Amino acid sequence: MSETLRVVAAGDHFVLPDLIARAVAHEVGEHPLRTTELKLGWPLEPFGAVAEVSEASDAEDALIEALAGAEVLVTQMGPVTERVLAAAPDLRLVVVCRGGPVNVNLEAAKSREVRVCYAPGRNAAATAEFTVGLMLAALRRIPQAHDLLARQGSWEGAAYYTYEHSGLELEDLPVGLIGYGAVGSRVARVLCAFGARVMVYDPYVHHHEIHGLRLADLDELLRRSRVITLHARLTDETRGLVGARELALLPPGAVVVNAARGPLLDEAALCDALESGRLSAAALDTYEQEPLPARSRLLDLGERVVLTPHLGGASRAVAEKAARIAAAEVGRWVRGEPLAHCLT
Repeated sequence: MSETLRVVAAGDHFVLPDLIARAVAHEVGEHPLRTTELKLGWPLEPFGAVAEVSEASDAEDALIEALAGAEVLVTQMGPVTERVLAAAPDLRLVVVCRGGPVNVNLEAAKSREVRVCYAPGRNAAATAEFTVGLMLAALRRIPQAHDLLARQGSWEGAAYYTYEHSGLELEDLPVGLIGYGAVGSRVARVLCAFGARVMVYDPYVHHHEIHGLRLADLDELLRRSRVITLHARLTDETRGLVGARELALLPPGAVVVNAARGPLLDEAALCDALESGRLSAAALDTYEQEPLPARSRLLDLGERVVLTPHLGGASRAVAEKAARIAAAEVGRWVRGEPLAHCLT
């Protein structure tokens, strides 16, 4: 490490470069610091695959220019590709302000002895709150009623007060959580406060870790739940975890909520179940393909779905937490301490 630490804060319109720069300055304290701020286009410009990495801003040239002489990169969407790493020989530490460094070529970083860290848990509270919001919106027909009154000037939403069309309340409602990590456990606490009867399926959690909640296998949870909500990580094992077979196990009229990862859920099977009336509603924030294609069947399901454009983590607190968690790794690196969340 040089006498003056040279850092690139490659933020965007969510995790602002200034948030990163100020958090890093706080963490390194009196150590001499020179920070270059770079603002990438996300979310006003979509992310995607860039060279060999995924979910990144298409900004290799801008990042290479900013990294000249830099030892540390803190970023959310910067494309840390083989090309970028090769052009930044002084780089020693990359910290990604998100739950996983999918925008970093880990093998190329390792071969150049560049440490790569990430910021787990930054959006757990925001996503949990958003999940419960989606659930309430779907159960109580809130977006549909708003659309009728505010956009169409119609009082016909009063039809939701008929027994046939009225919604479900969370108190005493059997709700199944698929996944009990940082987000799922928070959702469970909120639902218990509402008085819901919460069940959990998570093969990686032991019984004593559930804090009194009912632990079930997946099929049992599906058969007993009026609402299910997904909170698993997306891996080869969990891709398509809930498909046609699993949806068929749910009680008639059940509701499906997904604010985790779109590919956990078979969208075609979900649309089939909604179109047939087997399920009464779904509330989704994530999709198999993002942005959601204009030809998606989900867009033809009308009031049976609540759809939002991957906003679960969109809170100011998430941006601030991401900057702080990432900056804390820079502080540890400067002080020669073990890194907390490091993959290389």
